[in-house]
Amino acid sequence: MKGLITNKQLLLRRAALITYDILAILASDALGLLMRFDMSYAELKGTPGSEIWIENIWKYLPAGIISTIFIFYLFHLYTSLWTYAGVPEMSALLSACVISALMQAAGMLLLKLSVPRSFFFMYAMWLILFVGASRFAYRLFRTFVQKRTEKAKSVNVMVIGAGEAGNTLIREMNTSRYIQKSAMCVIDDDRRKIGNYIHGVKVVGGREDIIEAAAEYDIDEIIIAMPSAKGKQIKEILDICKQTTCELKTLPGVYQLVNGEVNVSQLRKVDVMDLLGRDPIQVDLDSIMEYVQDKTVLVTGGGGSIGSELCRQIATHKPKMLIIFDIYENSAYDIQQELLRKHPELTLKVLIGSVRNTARVEDIFRTYHPDIVYHAAAHKHVPLMEESPNEAIKNNVMGTWKLSQAALTYGTEKFVLISTDKAVNPTNIMGATKRICEMIVQSYDHRGKTDFVAVRFGNVLGSNGSVIPLFKKQIAEGGPVTVTDPNIIRYFMTIPEAVSLVLQAGAYAKGGEIFVLDMGAPVRILDLAENLIRLSGYVPGEDIDIKFIGLRPGEKLYEEMLMKEEGLQETENRMIHIGRPIEFDEEEFYKKLEELKEESKEEKADVREWIRDLVPTYQCTVPEESHE
Repeated sequence: MKGLITNKQLLLRRAALITYDILAILASDALGLLMRFDMSYAELKGTPGSEIWIENIWKYLPAGIISTIFIFYLFHLYTSLWTYAGVPEMSALLSACVISALMQAAGMLLLKLSVPRSFFFMYAMWLILFVGASRFAYRLFRTFVQKRTEKAKSVNVMVIGAGEAGNTLIREMNTSRYIQKSAMCVIDDDRRKIGNYIHGVKVVGGREDIIEAAAEYDIDEIIIAMPSAKGKQIKEILDICKQTTCELKTLPGVYQLVNGEVNVSQLRKVDVMDLLGRDPIQVDLDSIMEYVQDKTVLVTGGGGSIGSELCRQIATHKPKMLIIFDIYENSAYDIQQELLRKHPELTLKVLIGSVRNTARVEDIFRTYHPDIVYHAAAHKHVPLMEESPNEAIKNNVMGTWKLSQAALTYGTEKFVLISTDKAVNPTNIMGATKRICEMIVQSYDHRGKTDFVAVRFGNVLGSNGSVIPLFKKQIAEGGPVTVTDPNIIRYFMTIPEAVSLVLQAGAYAKGGEIFVLDMGAPVRILDLAENLIRLSGYVPGEDIDIKFIGLRPGEKLYEEMLMKEEGLQETENRMIHIGRPIEFDEEEFYKKLEELKEESKEEKADVREWIRDLVPTYQCTVPEESHE
């Protein structure tokens, strides 16, 4: 609907411009002829042959209008963004009007329609005036109204640097409706620039005047627009700026942005999408999320990175009740407060407890009878689980088992397990336990009416414990940024992307599937680290070092999304595939699972051997014993 409204507004705007241009052509014709007689209609009428001239202009008028509108279209006079019009737009406008006049002269000459020779020059002049006024007056009017409207709530800005970057920044602040900032003054050490103006903003002094100018102009924010300045020079200016109470930001130059030499991260926070080097995945959730409407939805691990984003997106689709179940009260509290603030109409329950607690899980299902369960609660840190394998078994495996049994007992409609690519041919405890979870879900699917499915995807950018927060922390501390191996690669998605696809997979679920999300091309972790360093305004290897620390226990150089036996089946969404379930002896599986349960309770040190009996593709690695 928004798209239709936008298209309709665009058509109306273009129709208005064409109508105006037709009137401009009429006026230019009339004034072009009148100007030949000093704007005196009486003198025009009194001149012999004037009636023929007027008649000839009227005869050519339809052809003149059609040809001129067509020329204007070719020169993009109906598709340019006149809010940002500059020299290229003015050049196109002048060219279009001059060509229109030349076409009119040629056409009337070919048709032998006589008019005064000066008429065509006068016509071109008036046409440029009228058409230019319509385009550039719109920009001036919009800028004036916009600044008057936003003045009360705008941020007062001091720009340091009267070069090209400062010029661009001030122009954008003056013209863009998305920037609620007002440039109040400019600082530059070049004495020749002091006292001059940039787009109406005065250069008031050098760096020694920063503190005084900040107080005089009531500055809220200082933006340093000196991309070519040395680090030492920037530091000196920053030391002065820190003596004010203003917020500090820096801005790279436009030419450097284009060349990829620098970035705008100092003016805005680093967006994780910048690190993927691709467009974000768009999922039309509105068209497929009816299955959660008026349903009671339980999200385990609802305070975590994936769980909390699941809650955010589910909350916008009118569930009957949303239940957040998490053992960590602080993270659960944070998402609770956010949802209550953004969705006051939402019926929300936040429950603290562990998926390992059978009685707690049973009580929740008995009390609330959830229709849909998203199971995101898990221990996921590979190195930590290598050191504490029994905890991974208790939480990941036994927690999934207890939840699956409760979902089956209390008639849950859908049970969606959040899995990982590390479950494929696992080389670590975390991945192996997630593979067991997939097998539990697969086996439970044909035990009742509940649709049990798993969704498998790779690393999530920006999630708790992922490389991005770690790299950001290391960069903030001055480095080094630690990378395990120069050749290690991983599949990545952003949190919203992964969760959107999880929710869509839930809509496709018929039971027993392992949905595999298309993560795009794998990303080298070294490239990720280098890009993040650059996006933070530094040079890899110069300002921030990168240190290789070797693969940690259980880590692979690359991850896989499918085992050889699984194959692929397409879905309606090209980003979601279905892996064919692998058959296994369920009776033997659950017999060994009971044994694994007892082994983990007794904190057996050789638990990896028991896991390998359950997951034949598990490549067991035993970490060296650590000594404290």
